[in-house]
Amino acid sequence: MAILRSMNRVVVAFSGGVDSAVVAKAAALALGDSAVAITADSPSVPRHEIAEAVALAAMIGIRHECVTTSEFESENYRRNDGSRCYHCKDSLYSEIEAWIGDRVGTVICSGANLDDRGDYRPGLTAAAEHRVRHPLQEAGCDKATVRLLAKHWSLPVWDKPASPCLSSRLAPGLTVTPERTARVEAAEQILRNLGLRECRVRYHEGDLARIEVPMERIATLAEPAIRIGLLAQFQAIGFRFVTLDLEGFRSGSMNGLIALEVKQRYADPTESR
Repeated sequence: MAILRSMNRVVVAFSGGVDSAVVAKAAALALGDSAVAITADSPSVPRHEIAEAVALAAMIGIRHECVTTSEFESENYRRNDGSRCYHCKDSLYSEIEAWIGDRVGTVICSGANLDDRGDYRPGLTAAAEHRVRHPLQEAGCDKATVRLLAKHWSLPVWDKPASPCLSSRLAPGLTVTPERTARVEAAEQILRNLGLRECRVRYHEGDLARIEVPMERIATLAEPAIRIGLLAQFQAIGFRFVTLDLEGFRSGSMNGLIALEVKQRYADPTESR
């Protein structure tokens, strides 16, 4: 918490996931009323995630604000060529800076931890341009440590699976639209209604849905009664084709479709240090 105390005033980019929750909790303990959590509200964020972030901020005891971000107005974002995350974070940090206004000395903090470092990190490129600090990285915390801290502070998200934005479900090259992200949100809710905590509905050209679930749940979804029901529900919300990925759930499976030159353009800025 010494890192946060040294900042005097902070705004935490608060998604409601375990990483940003730990930073928000630490900021509230270290700085009290000088800490604020801000959550982005856009068509790329599931409605239940917004509601959960509001409730979690109240539990933590930190002042909380929601700001409407405008990434969907950017052609560069909608193009979805692999740089989408950069334009999303650029929009978020710009909105936070506008909210900060003339509050001189206020530092924006993210929830990035050591495990978030990698060769391809568009969001970290945007963060570097906006001088965003990463207290968890500075303190040497990896994901396992973050979860232990969250459990120590009795934060209910301590074991919450990662939940990237809805736009990340769209295959690179497929234009991002509110209609498509809403379709993904509805499809993943159908899966959650079956008791799946960790799942993804990947959206491909031709309105094709590729379902990823943990390996041990694949057989269940393939059972005739469940399979037929899923097909009917997915088609009802606008998918034309529905597939079940036999490799199972894996985070970031779309990254393999991103062009090498884009990955090189948004190499993690921290990796060169």
